[in-house]
Amino acid sequence: MSGLGGVAAVAGIGATAFTKDSGRSELALAAEAVRAALADAGLGPGDVDGMVTFTMDTSPEIAVAQATGIGELSFFSRVHYGGGAACATVQQAALAIATGVAEVVVCYRAFNERSGRRFGAGVRRREPSAEGVALGWALPFGLLTPASWVAMAARRYLHVHGLTPEVFGHVAVTSRRHAATNPAAHFHGRPVTLADHAASRWIAEPLRLLDCCQETDGGQALVVTSTARARTLRHPPAVVVAAAQGAGRAQEQMTSYYRDGMTGLPELAVVARQLWRDSGLRPHDVDVAVLYDHFTPYVLMQWEEFGFCAPGEGGAFTAAGAVPLNPHGGQLGEAYLHGMNGIAEAVRQLRGTSVNQVANAAHVLVTAGTGVPTSGLILGADG
Repeated sequence: MSGLGGVAAVAGIGATAFTKDSGRSELALAAEAVRAALADAGLGPGDVDGMVTFTMDTSPEIAVAQATGIGELSFFSRVHYGGGAACATVQQAALAIATGVAEVVVCYRAFNERSGRRFGAGVRRREPSAEGVALGWALPFGLLTPASWVAMAARRYLHVHGLTPEVFGHVAVTSRRHAATNPAAHFHGRPVTLADHAASRWIAEPLRLLDCCQETDGGQALVVTSTARARTLRHPPAVVVAAAQGAGRAQEQMTSYYRDGMTGLPELAVVARQLWRDSGLRPHDVDVAVLYDHFTPYVLMQWEEFGFCAPGEGGAFTAAGAVPLNPHGGQLGEAYLHGMNGIAEAVRQLRGTSVNQVANAAHVLVTAGTGVPTSGLILGADG
């Protein structure tokens, strides 16, 4: 076991507004989110001695520290692989706290992903790299965007299990139903039906428009400290029960087509094994699931990799609603913040302050980006 369970907790959460054109720099968004998270925890900039973000973030730790009045840092770290880094930022923070390297760590992610660099635009102006070699086997054949990369796996999933694209609609409908009652969500007040999903235009068959997440401008920050210290602060701690990262064999970034199969997410199976082992929990112990929903097919595969249902049954499991899914609206409905807003929702569920609160939520499963090397968390109520 990792030994991290119970050592650290998320004590503060803060975010900017989620928009399509922020009109501000990414550094300004990061600073606002960090200040809000510290205020939520009841801490000041002088309490922070560690920072973690994504390799993709354009705002360096020292720049954010200077912009927010944070002084000396004894720990700073970045996690690779886009959205796969989300939960790993908290893991890095917990590791630093458990080893005494830092006492209060801020995790953040901020970008103008709609008005600035749009990930949905694919690989234009991409610098040559070792990682780009794998893309060389896909790009010449027209697989130029994340949607097209996921569509290949989605098509195989449907073929193997004898399903139709309509099965993905259950995820879209669920996320948008929750977003409709979340004032912070871009799609507040705009639920969709299965018929709406089926009528939305094709993006890359078998993916329709409503199978694809948003593009968002905004920032999200989290404050992580020891569980003991978190108990003295403003809100009940969201305890890090377990945290894990995972990469599978023959792993690539969203184009892992040369593995033994294309109907699952082996990297997430690596994460799942660690989370169940370290927490001692099982799927029936999870009260809320915050699953990374950049594309709907991968939500179905996540249920299956974690053992909530058998392969090919993810759509039916989502439709049954046995485990509440993405009460904030997810990246399909609330905002696409590379999964960091999902961690914030897990914290709200454990505090009992979510706009779509699940009664007596004690354990929340959170996942990060799928199709890439990824990470996951189980957050729990204190005691």
